[in-house]
Amino acid sequence: MPSVSTIIPTYNRPTFLREALASVLAQTYQESEILVVDDGSTNAARDATRQLVDEYARAQSRPIRYLFQPHRGVSAARNRGVAASQGELLAFLDSDDIWQPEKLAHQITFFESQPPAQICQTQETWIRHGVRVNPRKKHRKPYGDIFVQSLADCLVSPSAVMLRRELFERVGGFDEQLPACEDYDLWLRISVHEPVSLIDIPLVLKRGGHTDQLSRQFWGMDRFRLIALRKILDSGHLSLQQRRATLAMLHKKCRILANGARKRGKSAEPYLALMARYPHAQEAYGDTE
Repeated sequence: MPSVSTIIPTYNRPTFLREALASVLAQTYQESEILVVDDGSTNAARDATRQLVDEYARAQSRPIRYLFQPHRGVSAARNRGVAASQGELLAFLDSDDIWQPEKLAHQITFFESQPPAQICQTQETWIRHGVRVNPRKKHRKPYGDIFVQSLADCLVSPSAVMLRRELFERVGGFDEQLPACEDYDLWLRISVHEPVSLIDIPLVLKRGGHTDQLSRQFWGMDRFRLIALRKILDSGHLSLQQRRATLAMLHKKCRILANGARKRGKSAEPYLALMARYPHAQEAYGDTE
């Protein structure tokens, strides 16, 4: 079987991490190396995180690597874990999420049966404030050529994905300059060329609603998605159809952000200037609205 590295970034979350790590250790597939990357947790949380990793390692008689770095963000933490790992396949688990016991086994079986495949993800069960919720229609996970569908919102979940190391390294990993939407950016760079497969079984509990979620720390998350859209437009890797869809989405998000800026009494000029820099999306190609 191909070797797997499980990478868990964490920051001041020892309570959540306990459950996340327990779900990895409960996997029916036990050959995954485990790396916990502490992204600069502060004092007591850092001590608690390190003690938790040591506790589980002793109880399981299984090596679990603990890596500490100054606080640089989740992208840097994931990239650090990949650099320190050895697996042919990479799996990520956010420290507030939980895997079902068969998660890794299903994905390993998939990659063994589909040697050309580069990336796959599973379905998820969404939990908000401890209550199960149904994802909105726009969040339903597509499969295959997902690039155009992924332009509006992130449709791949780090905790649900498994991908080949070669692919991750080829596209350059997570962008450490992005404080948020770093996953949206990576999946766009991947799905330009690669189909994303889907195991249609909910094998991840995706938990949300807590105050330290990245999506609650920044206003206007589309600001960061615009950076990803600009990068992919400037890459030279898009087909004509992909470029048309990307330009249309950039204009759509610019208009939304410009309107939001005006309502707050802020300047809309940065978004108008960006639309001018990438012109004719609406006129030449049609809008996606």
